[in-house]
Amino acid sequence: MKPVLLLVDLQADFLASAGLQPAPEAIVHPAAELLQNCRRRLKIPVIHIWTTLDRKTDGRLPHWKKNRLWQCVAGTPGHQTPAALQPQKTETVIHKTGFNGFAGGALDAALIKLKADTLIVAGVHLHTCVRTVAAEGLERGLQVLVAEDAVGSNDPVFAAATRRWLAERCVDFLPVKQIVARLEGKLPSKLIHRSPRATKKILFEIPVVGAKEISAATASAHSAGKSWRNKNISARCAILEKAAQRLEAAAPALARQMALEVGKPIAHGLEEARRAAASIRDVCRRASAFEFLQRTLAGWVRHEPLGVIALISPWNNPVAIPIGKIAPALVYGNTIVWKPAPVAQAISEVILKLLRESGVPKSAVQIISGDHTTAQKLAADERIAAVTITSSVQAGYAIQEICARRFLPLQAELSGNNAAIVWDDADLSHAAKQIVWGAFGFAGQRCTANRRVIVSAAKFGKFWRELKLAAEKLSWGDPLDKSTDIGPVIHAGKRAEHLEWVRRLQASGAARRVEFLFARKAKAGNLKLGAYAQPVMVACDQPDHPLVQEETMSPLLIVQRAKDFSQALQLCNRVRHGLVAALFSDSQKLQKRFMAGVQTGMLKINSATAGVDVSLPFGGWKMSGFGPPEHGDGDRLFYTRMQAVYGATA
Repeated sequence: MKPVLLLVDLQADFLASAGLQPAPEAIVHPAAELLQNCRRRLKIPVIHIWTTLDRKTDGRLPHWKKNRLWQCVAGTPGHQTPAALQPQKTETVIHKTGFNGFAGGALDAALIKLKADTLIVAGVHLHTCVRTVAAEGLERGLQVLVAEDAVGSNDPVFAAATRRWLAERCVDFLPVKQIVARLEGKLPSKLIHRSPRATKKILFEIPVVGAKEISAATASAHSAGKSWRNKNISARCAILEKAAQRLEAAAPALARQMALEVGKPIAHGLEEARRAAASIRDVCRRASAFEFLQRTLAGWVRHEPLGVIALISPWNNPVAIPIGKIAPALVYGNTIVWKPAPVAQAISEVILKLLRESGVPKSAVQIISGDHTTAQKLAADERIAAVTITSSVQAGYAIQEICARRFLPLQAELSGNNAAIVWDDADLSHAAKQIVWGAFGFAGQRCTANRRVIVSAAKFGKFWRELKLAAEKLSWGDPLDKSTDIGPVIHAGKRAEHLEWVRRLQASGAARRVEFLFARKAKAGNLKLGAYAQPVMVACDQPDHPLVQEETMSPLLIVQRAKDFSQALQLCNRVRHGLVAALFSDSQKLQKRFMAGVQTGMLKINSATAGVDVSLPFGGWKMSGFGPPEHGDGDRLFYTRMQAVYGATA
């Protein structure tokens, strides 16, 4: 193999594009990591491909001219690439004016000279110039690898379609670390999960199933659909009540397994398992009271099951989230093919066994194993009638594109960047206790975690002290200890990412204050063996800073100041997410303003953003969700479809 790294359009003007996803820093950092590995460890040649315009010759694309847009003009700051990606004197820079990544033969000549047979591509935008470079590489018989965490786009749905199209044509999308491992011949053939408590210990391997296994699972679930939907509602609920009872009995064992395999504190795991049982019972109660055939003046309205549901679940709530989808899907007459997150595979198998022991037919719920590509292939299977997913925004875009192409119903619960507003009349001690529990409990790895707190500027100093005092009363340590509130993050890479976010914030000068908590305990040898990320509080008054805008899924709390309540509401809404928000104030006037002005799917008064009740709808607004919410009446809205009947007697 003779690989060459191509860095495409990683220039200031493109990185500043409105709507670029992920955020510029989240693209530049892995791209810089890839670049340094190619230079130092792998000794791979590097070629920089830049868009370069000259106002005299005006080689702009037609749509740039139409919109009077000038970008990447030679000699301007917008033409430059970030410092971490600057070319070295020995590296080739190829200039282009449009989409043509091969730049009129210049790239061809450079690759022929290097005798390249493999392209490694990073850059923006995935749906335009990165796509062109990859496609033209394929035309020339080259192998193409795309660094999936070092590319971005300002049209994420188009980018998802592009990724699918390229992958179908044998372009491999891999994260930077896996590309480096592959080039070194160290990429494992199976997915490996290491213990969060002791990161050198391998817990298990997860195979990635292929199209044949996916097709067999959906065919089996489809065949089981007729007999399952023909069972009456009371029979289906009776089976699920047995499942709820088994869940309750298995709660201690499941909690221990969650502590060992995902690092969830055992007390949190117990609560999760019991909440899952409560969720089953709430679903059955609602379904039993619902009239599936309703008489109207003009005829009848029937509520029918959809068919085979593709269920894609995350690792952080490996019991409650899938049960919260499986129970309503089954109660309303559907069957399921379930693709859990790889690290939750073993726990998922235990849940499947429990369901079957409760009387759920073997074919009614099927499990397949694999990564995000497996989930996408499942969603694209012709027998799938709807998709429910809990995952990241990027995964949501990929599944949304597939569902849009197939006209499938989609329920997507995506990430959260949740804020709590603490105002002048609040009980600061109570607010601090609630917020640090919401921010740091389970190492901040809940989608409802209290990611940000917005405090009245007049109370900032006092509240900061209350936060620190309350946080250090929490217990950080082994998730098997019943007193632990904060365990490890999911893997060592997440711990490194957590620290890197803080380092970059400090280097940018955007942090007014940074406070690492548990300073003495952080030096403990037993914590160093696992993926224990030191909890940290950061004061940042730059609302558009990437650390404020992005969900980190780690024990990191951002504290923002607001001069008045109007600004507090603006800061609360000034992120792309809209899952949950909280207000700490007893003022009815402020509570009304909060409920009228905040753009989230869930609102909480005087309690942390974390923590939910299974009887209420769970769903995000903006980029935190798509489709009907989970739980409550949202279940029926998603898992059944209405059919009008004219002229029938009953």
